[in-house]
Amino acid sequence: MPEYWYDHVHLVSPDVAKTTEFYEKNFNARRVYLRELPGGRMSAELNLNGSRILIGQSSGVAPAAGPVGGLEHFGIRTDNLESAVASLKANGVKFRNEIMELRPGVKITFMWGPDNVLIELLEIKPQK
Repeated sequence: MPEYWYDHVHLVSPDVAKTTEFYEKNFNARRVYLRELPGGRMSAELNLNGSRILIGQSSGVAPAAGPVGGLEHFGIRTDNLESAVASLKANGVKFRNEIMELRPGVKITFMWGPDNVLIELLEIKPQK
């Protein structure tokens, strides 16, 4: 059987440059590219400490039938959740909930990114 591994998350945004700046400012993501595609639509790729975030421009028009599935959220891990949350709140980021401890050594919270993308922030400390 072939092997598989995670490659990227692909987001859709009406303002690719603004969404790119959000991830650069708040998560120190490194811009690989931000470019205009044939037809005038924008596209971006970011590197978040080895993980790729791809951003494509939406048409701004919702499909006739609302989505039934799709991205629920994606997770970004940090080594200090309390500090990360304080920094993000200082940048004006809105959170869905306060920090929760799921089990010893695992804490999470959820925040809203551009275009109402739900992002889970988590800290996982090894247990001794």
